[in-house]
Amino acid sequence: MRVLDELINNEDSGWPIVQDWIKSAKNKVEVLAVDTSKANKALLHTQVTTRSIMGAIVYHSGGLLIDNGWIRILGSGHEKLPRSLPSWNEGKLKNSLLIADDVIGGFFILNGGGLGSDLGKIYYLAPDNLTYEALDRGYSEFLEFCLNGDLEKFYDGLRWKNWRADVSKINGDQVFNFYPFLWTKEGKDINKSSKKVISVEEQYLFNMDAKKQLDTD
Repeated sequence: MRVLDELINNEDSGWPIVQDWIKSAKNKVEVLAVDTSKANKALLHTQVTTRSIMGAIVYHSGGLLIDNGWIRILGSGHEKLPRSLPSWNEGKLKNSLLIADDVIGGFFILNGGGLGSDLGKIYYLAPDNLTYEALDRGYSEFLEFCLNGDLEKFYDGLRWKNWRADVSKINGDQVFNFYPFLWTKEGKDINKSSKKVISVEEQYLFNMDAKKQLDTD
């Protein structure tokens, strides 16, 4: 296990790259302020260097909120996004890393070998079908997509009227839970579904349990 000094690289940091990407981003980005003690702890537990884009985000931000908070990219934690990257992953997936999620209960996962042979690529555990969708992007490419990609197209059919107003009322530890469930035939029209706010932990556990049941049917 590398010590903190081995992980922090101020001479060749990935953070200036991230800052440049954010400045030119097409989608709205909020960089959550960093708490140094939390950042040190998160980086140490993550064991990635700040030369990497992931390490830079963990060490230099509390996280990133994309598109009015629709997507939450995990960093070292902030009151708007209390979960840090390492703390959120404790006891979760084996050989994979949860790196981001969205307000409808979708989870973005970095494949560490648990999802296929394409190591380092991002998968999306989609809330409307509960399958791991390969995005064919690494972490940096995923971040670029969040900043500049067509999110309306990516979330086609999964955004309801007045979603921006609703999303502004929740924090990064909460998601919307829909009924009928989004993966059912009855839940395909999101504007007709009822929704309530629940914790992201509850939604994650619910999704994983439902996925197991669907996979065995």
